[in-house]
Amino acid sequence: LTSRYSMMFPGHNQSAVPEFFLLGFQVLYGSRIVLFTSFLVAYISTVTGNSLIIMLVSSSHRLHSPMYFFLSHLSLCDVILSSAIAPNLLHITVKNGRHMTVNGCITQLYFFSFSSVTECLLLTVMSYDRYAAICKPLHYQTIMSFTLCRGLVMSSWMLGSCLTLIVTVLLSQLDFCYSGDIDHFFCDIAPFVQLSCSDTTVIQLVVYIIATPPAVIESIFIISSYVCIFLAIHRISSTTGKQKAFSTCSSHLAVVCMYYGTLTAIYVASSGIVSLVYTAVTPLLNPIIYTLRNQEIKVAVNIYWRKEERTR
Repeated sequence: LTSRYSMMFPGHNQSAVPEFFLLGFQVLYGSRIVLFTSFLVAYISTVTGNSLIIMLVSSSHRLHSPMYFFLSHLSLCDVILSSAIAPNLLHITVKNGRHMTVNGCITQLYFFSFSSVTECLLLTVMSYDRYAAICKPLHYQTIMSFTLCRGLVMSSWMLGSCLTLIVTVLLSQLDFCYSGDIDHFFCDIAPFVQLSCSDTTVIQLVVYIIATPPAVIESIFIISSYVCIFLAIHRISSTTGKQKAFSTCSSHLAVVCMYYGTLTAIYVASSGIVSLVYTAVTPLLNPIIYTLRNQEIKVAVNIYWRKEERTR
């Protein structure tokens, strides 16, 4: 069918297969209700928690600092990532699967990849911010100026968008003439490309070039930053000073370990459970980790609620 279409309309790309079927978890009805309820609560909590952080950072003067500025953009990434996956996941859970068009898969894959790449870049930027705060405390305000912070955030969003757009354009050129099921709950790139009857050598090479070197560079940068941070903390004489210094970077370190740990496990083990943790649990835990031991955010929340009560 594809070759016949190409002969009639040369230079155009047309998929003979208009849609795929996402299998999801394929469980009994009773289990589906439990899973649906769990995913719905997790999604609502994720959007609520991350939106609260964005609102607090934008409205509270106490949180107008580089760390919280970066955190608000990290929360926005989590909202995008969760919203790209969760609504479709809920539908798949209820119906025990779902048909999804090729264009729909590509669109979902774009927003998932875009938010993931941008979040990796933002976590790297945040590690530099923590390095400057602990290792260069006297020059912190000068180093982390608003102009630099805004530039780093804009660069992260733009680079994440451009890198993902390159892969998306290449995916849109593929032909799909093998009807088949995708044994997953969202359109990830590996099972998506496997269903194509086109030559996928170029796109696999491009994905490798785009994904691997940046990931290695980001990991090395984050590890190097924390080696310097731990050495700086070790040189602090007082126990109280060490605890205070470590508390300023412990939340970011926890998020980095969780994020990169699950992301690595996805592509090493290719486990659906790990993918579920990455897409549904990690965006939920990020705001919890940053607010659980953060006194400034707790104070900002109390001030916000007091203002709301006064206006009522």
